[in-house]
Parts: sequence; C-alpha cells; structure tokens
Amino acid sequence: MSEWSMRPRPPAESEAVMVEPVMPSDANVLGSAFGGRVMQWIDLVGSIAAQRHCRRPVVTASMDEVHFHAPIRIGHWAVLESRVVAAFRSSMEIDVTVHTEDPLTGDRKLCTSAFMTFVALDAHGKPVAVPPVAPQSDEERQLEQDAHARREARLARKKQLQG
Repeated sequence: MSEWSMRPRPPAESEAVMVEPVMPSDANVLGSAFGGRVMQWIDLVGSIAAQRHCRRPVVTASMDEVHFHAPIRIGHWAVLESRVVAAFRSSMEIDVTVHTEDPLTGDRKLCTSAFMTFVALDAHGKPVAVPPVAPQSDEERQLEQDAHARREARLARKKQLQG
C-alpha cells in the first residue's frame, strides 16, 4: 500500500449522505418505515463511509447501539449521514444518524442512530490495514475515544462468548 493511502484522514473525508423517500412498500401497517428497512439503509450508507476512508472493499462486522427514536412516516424522507469516527487495525467504526424530513416543510427530527463496524478486505478477501483517523475537533476526538471503549467492550463480550 502506498504512503498516501495510509495517511491519517479526518472524518469529513469519509462523510456520506443518502436520502431515501419512504414509500408504502417500505412501511409497516402503522404507516412508518420498517426498522429492518432503516437498518438496511444504515448498512448501505455506513459501508460508503467506510469505503471512502480506506478505498478498499468492506464488509459489515457488527452493528452496535442501534436506537430508534422516532418513526419515519410514509411520504417523508429518511436522511442518512455517516462518517468514520475511529480506525483500528483492519476495522473502522462508523457513526450513522437518520433524520426524518417532511418534504413540504423541511422540518427534521432525529429518528435513528447507530454505530457500525466494517472490516476492509484485500483482493483475496482477507482483512487488510486501514488508515488512521485524524480527528479535527474536540467532538471528533471524543467520538474516537468512545469508539475505542465500545471496541474494548465488543472484544470482551466476544471473548466471554467463546470462553
């Protein structure tokens, strides 16, 4: 891998924004988006941020801390935003937020938030090193620090389940 490709990258370089109109086929009997459909969109926008950060194919390793705060109604838009907040050896943690937006008024409300982990792969499908994250603000430094704590908790749970 070239020196350029492993240079530390600020979270802003990985940002991805995606807008999905909520159609009747995306909704449950209550007229709001299925949680599973929202999770599908989260996985997609998270993978875009991860791939932008490492410029490699990526796979989803885990989805943590998924919280549904409010519904997204049919006819409204799901506005998804993601960015890499931490990088480890071959994995990256992505922060994803989803807002519901009324297309007639522009009013937005947080409806879902999640943290995801993606692993970068080489041409043979094996994990490969990723560039470090270069936080640019106190908020980004805190997000990175929190990501390291979540990773330690994930690894401890994994060890506990295996042992």
